[in-house]
Amino acid sequence: MGTEEAVILEPLITALAAEAAGGIADDSDKIPPWKEQITTRGLVVSGLLGCLFCIITHKLNLTVGVIPSLNVAAGLLGFFLVRSWTAILNKLGFQVAPFTRQENTVIQTCVVACYGLAFSGGFGSYILSMDQKTYELIGRDYPGNRPDDIKDPSLGWMIGFMFVVSFLGLFSLVALRKVMVIDYKLTYPSGTATALLINSFHTNAGAELAEKQVRCLGKYLSISFLWSCFKWFFSGVGDSCGFDNFPTLGLAAFKNTFYFDFSPTYVGCGIICSHIVNCSVFLGAILSWGFLWPFISKHAGDWYPDNLESNNFKGLYGYKVFIAISLILGDGLYNLIKIIYIAVKELLNASSKRNSLPLAGSQDGGNCELPLETLRNATFVKDSIPSWFAASGYIGLAAISTATIPIIFPQMRWYLVLTCYLIAPVLAFCNSYGTGLTDWNLASTYGKIGLFTFAALVGSKGGVIAGLAACGVMMSIVSTAADLMQDFKTGYLTLSSPRSMFLSQLIGTALGCVIAPLTFWLYWSAFNIGAPDGLYKAPYAVIYRQMAILGVEGFSALPEHCLEICCVFFIMALVINFLRDVTPKSVSAYIPIPMAMAVPFYIGAYFAIDMFVGTVIVFVWERLKKAEADDYAGAVASGLICGDGIWTIPSAILSIFRVNPPICMYFGPAYSS
Repeated sequence: MGTEEAVILEPLITALAAEAAGGIADDSDKIPPWKEQITTRGLVVSGLLGCLFCIITHKLNLTVGVIPSLNVAAGLLGFFLVRSWTAILNKLGFQVAPFTRQENTVIQTCVVACYGLAFSGGFGSYILSMDQKTYELIGRDYPGNRPDDIKDPSLGWMIGFMFVVSFLGLFSLVALRKVMVIDYKLTYPSGTATALLINSFHTNAGAELAEKQVRCLGKYLSISFLWSCFKWFFSGVGDSCGFDNFPTLGLAAFKNTFYFDFSPTYVGCGIICSHIVNCSVFLGAILSWGFLWPFISKHAGDWYPDNLESNNFKGLYGYKVFIAISLILGDGLYNLIKIIYIAVKELLNASSKRNSLPLAGSQDGGNCELPLETLRNATFVKDSIPSWFAASGYIGLAAISTATIPIIFPQMRWYLVLTCYLIAPVLAFCNSYGTGLTDWNLASTYGKIGLFTFAALVGSKGGVIAGLAACGVMMSIVSTAADLMQDFKTGYLTLSSPRSMFLSQLIGTALGCVIAPLTFWLYWSAFNIGAPDGLYKAPYAVIYRQMAILGVEGFSALPEHCLEICCVFFIMALVINFLRDVTPKSVSAYIPIPMAMAVPFYIGAYFAIDMFVGTVIVFVWERLKKAEADDYAGAVASGLICGDGIWTIPSAILSIFRVNPPICMYFGPAYSS
């Protein structure tokens, strides 16, 4: 998975060495046929977990846009639910099939494919960018913001759009699975780490640890759920009450969004994300809300009119959005060029020297395959997916999509859609190859390239909607293609059939095409999505629409000195990334990530403080009891995130039925008589 702006997780590098040393226990067990790896119980569990993780992903998308990887939680919860299922049926006297690592892998793959659409489907970005609220938020009189470029979300067209664009990425690269996984031996660190986790579950020691992890997850899920319920009673009506607005660092700091808001979700994100990501987010909050915005505010009346509303793009709000965009684009462009360069270089080397890719080669330097590797290769090649099937599937789906998308978005002409599908496989290969090398999924960057390109091609009459629709097409294809290859790597290491993996991806994607829009609609119906001062700000909706307007109109509408400052931060993103690459690891480990720094520029500093608290917890835990932290930190984080996510359901139901919290806890200055 990727995050809106890809969040780097610690990919369990140490697990790679453990895998090489330990391999898969009990490989003598019979590998079930591919049809038996997909079970009814597995699909039921996948559907339940898909709903839960879609809700969590939507909440994160609509609040801060930082999405941690939930792959480990999917594998862990899938293991627990099916093991519980089989244990109960066995006690009742029913004969049930054993739960295998292959079935566990299929469940994890299906869940990831399902909730992945909650992100790549654009429910917190390009889809919301088209709606009436975002149009009004930017301003009716803002240059290039036309009332004709509006399309409000509705279940009908969102589900239809998901179905016509979400499957093409699965067919675009499936024929290259052997080349990517076996021939090039790409690492796919997150996929490898997930496979190691699943393999460890299906040993006696691993199953015992997994049960302890699940108990830990359940404990913190309950705590998080009950805490979120408790907070609700004090949140009143409106957006200024409750623990979410607790001035923990004082009222002066609170005005600049520096406060701890007691959010289990963001603390969980801080626990599960790497230290450098959390510190980068925190540094971005200090740089923007601590220094830059107060400095620009002092020039109100000089650089921009001082009587503007807080969400007017001709004032401070415009600086916040466009400087964040410049950091995001600088980081994305640098990594895109870097990955294309690495991919071309390694492909050229591979053509002259077969075993030139060193990333996942044999550690002894020899070319002989170990018996385990031979078994994996044979299993991965055995149930092949015919190339003609993949090609015909892509062509057929592209034809249907080319005819359908202009009906949903008339501004997106059929020849523009066809152009997307002609160039998308090349971009999907670059993204999948880069993900295999670096674990860095740049789907959103490719989507932005499509956004700018097609917005400029169409022009002022319809370019905004056309650019956003093209962004959706590109982002969906390159994201699902990379996720598929990541899961193929997981399947390769767990001796799962490519056919069962591919079919589970198709099923998970189909579930996601329905579940993701439905769970989004829960938020859309119950909450004020997009309100700049509300809980669900949907920060990337404004950013994506502004990028589309920028692609059509140019830079003429920006406030004074905004373009110059944006250029400085764009160059700063390039320089920081360059330093991260050229300095030794001992130094680059402490250099911040521009993409992560950009997130609080627009949203605020409060969630950065929550995530920093999470990273401090892990840091101290690792110093005191490293083994325990390694085993249980992911479970604690997942429990905090899941519990808060589950509370969203009753909270939304209460909101739909207009049941308001009974108390408004508000904080203000003390006045002396």
